[in-house]
Amino acid sequence: MKTEIKKPSYEVLCEAAELIKKGEVVAIPTETVYGLAADAYNPEACAKIFKAKGRPQDNPLIIHICDLDMLKNSVKEIPPLALTLAEHFWSGSLTMIFPKKDIVPDTTSGGLDTVAVRMPDNEDTLNLIKMCGVPLAAPSANLSGSPSPTTAQHVYADMNGRIPLIIDGGECKNGVESTVICFTDGGTGIKVLRPGVITAEMLSRFAKTETDKNVFAKPDENEKVISPGVKYKHYSPRADITIIETDSDEKLAEFLNSKNDGGTYGVIFGGEKGIEVPTISYGSTAQEQAHNLFAVLRKTDELGAKRAYVRCPEKTGVGTAVYNRLLRAAAFKTIIL
Repeated sequence: MKTEIKKPSYEVLCEAAELIKKGEVVAIPTETVYGLAADAYNPEACAKIFKAKGRPQDNPLIIHICDLDMLKNSVKEIPPLALTLAEHFWSGSLTMIFPKKDIVPDTTSGGLDTVAVRMPDNEDTLNLIKMCGVPLAAPSANLSGSPSPTTAQHVYADMNGRIPLIIDGGECKNGVESTVICFTDGGTGIKVLRPGVITAEMLSRFAKTETDKNVFAKPDENEKVISPGVKYKHYSPRADITIIETDSDEKLAEFLNSKNDGGTYGVIFGGEKGIEVPTISYGSTAQEQAHNLFAVLRKTDELGAKRAYVRCPEKTGVGTAVYNRLLRAAAFKTIIL
């Protein structure tokens, strides 16, 4: 299969919509990461997503909508709190989990009786969804387990020959996947299942908000999880990743220099002194780190790194999302200095 990269235009969106209506898979830009999109109501089309990614069948897909009518068509119940959150955060990087209607096939939901839904903040993708007339199931457009793609070139590196079309909407604004929540206490409370740039602190303005234990821990092997991006090793380059927790630039430099064997890279905030191994900065603020993280992890592979030691971000606000992704990229390997 030939894979083409095309800039978004009316003609390209029409082409993408026709492919999706025929049951094909197309890579689309969003504000979070690039998605691998298919008709969310078509089980055969969604099965192609799993095949292209090499994705485990029990890892549910997020469906992307362009209006609230699509939400109402897809889910059984919508708590009033969900409508309040939609008013404040949609279009945007918040995914909410609801009991699904039968129109959403088990292939899409990963065999669950719930479905994850969001409205992306990307004009071209919203127009595409409207042209398709159905929600689009769209997990990240990468091979399962590898870093999520934040450029069309990242998608091409993983999906060349697997899908017919990549819509090149430029670099993704946020750089990490959406925040995923479910509702607790009869629909009046919020539980964060996967953190993103919409933080628990922001959500707590609207309702009692808790963070699920699996955000910072590995779920039990047989545990059924209702959010994507939780159960399996994710976001990982070929290089072996380890998180380094330290407040000391000196201790960080001493540790990295002790690993100076030619295959080691340090992924740092930027500005740290005295480090002799090659380094890549992923930013000094949580927003910069979220935006740059996946591109930097892919960069370690481009540079031929065997090992990369990543300085741990702050574990608050958006930093929570960065830390969550790093834990899974590192298979939870952490060294505290």
